[in-house]
Amino acid sequence: MAEGERIDVGQKPLLSIITINYNQAETTRQFLESARGLTYPNYEIVIVDNASEPALHTQLDSTAYPHLRLIRSEVNLGFTGGNNLGIDQARGDYFFIVNNDTELNAMLLELLLQPFGTDGRIGVVCPKIFFFDQPRHVQYAGYNAMNMFTGTATVVGYDQPDSEQYDVPGPTNFAHGCAMLVSKEVIDKVGRFAERFFLYYEELDWSQRILDAGFIIYYQPLATILHKESVTVGRNSPLRTYYLTRNRILYMRRHASWFQRYVFYTFFATLVLPKHITSYLFAGQTLQIRAFLRGILWNFRSTSTSSV
Repeated sequence: MAEGERIDVGQKPLLSIITINYNQAETTRQFLESARGLTYPNYEIVIVDNASEPALHTQLDSTAYPHLRLIRSEVNLGFTGGNNLGIDQARGDYFFIVNNDTELNAMLLELLLQPFGTDGRIGVVCPKIFFFDQPRHVQYAGYNAMNMFTGTATVVGYDQPDSEQYDVPGPTNFAHGCAMLVSKEVIDKVGRFAERFFLYYEELDWSQRILDAGFIIYYQPLATILHKESVTVGRNSPLRTYYLTRNRILYMRRHASWFQRYVFYTFFATLVLPKHITSYLFAGQTLQIRAFLRGILWNFRSTSTSSV
């Protein structure tokens, strides 16, 4: 496809829905049930069973879902590796990377596909994401720019009641790992997720690489999805603390200039570290302290910032 050429979405390209299961058979079944209502006619569902015990195929009747292909990994590949395995096995022209703890609306795929027909530079389209337990509260309506001195990027509309200000479509700074429709052209040119991240910050890293390659990440508010959020990991899990800490630093190592890294390291050492340690101590959360410190130390031990 020539640069800037529009895609004829009237051709009904094949969409590969890719999701990961990790010890969440019932959540995945609910996801598949919601997919029954999809009105788009040409799609497949690729589920990567990420070393679940017991294996998903023993808990789920895959013959009940005609669009489904189930792939088993005997090793937990994380969010990054699991999705990369799904991408490798998928046959679509577009890859809808979506969490299994979501519920899909009937017109979701058609509405996500629409922007690709307006501008050939669009490489990723994301829906408006709502909280499942508060279905009129926004979780994602785009991303603000990354603060390259603090290593933080805030979500537009997070935990706010839905309103007209979140109904404006257009380019955004980052895709959301919960739900993103990605063109095959992006995969061919940019590559897949950096498996080094494993979990968290991986979509921010991938988004930055996609933007650097000249693509647009587009927010499409007409398309909506409900997200149960952190079903697999848990919001207060030490595992979550470890990867958020580790990968926040890793992201900055990969994308910040030397001056931005200098400011970030100073900010992290003088403000972030003592604040987190103090708050965890007062809460008696010794496991969180260990996870936080392990996330920092990993970056001292790992000198490489490559994708593998």
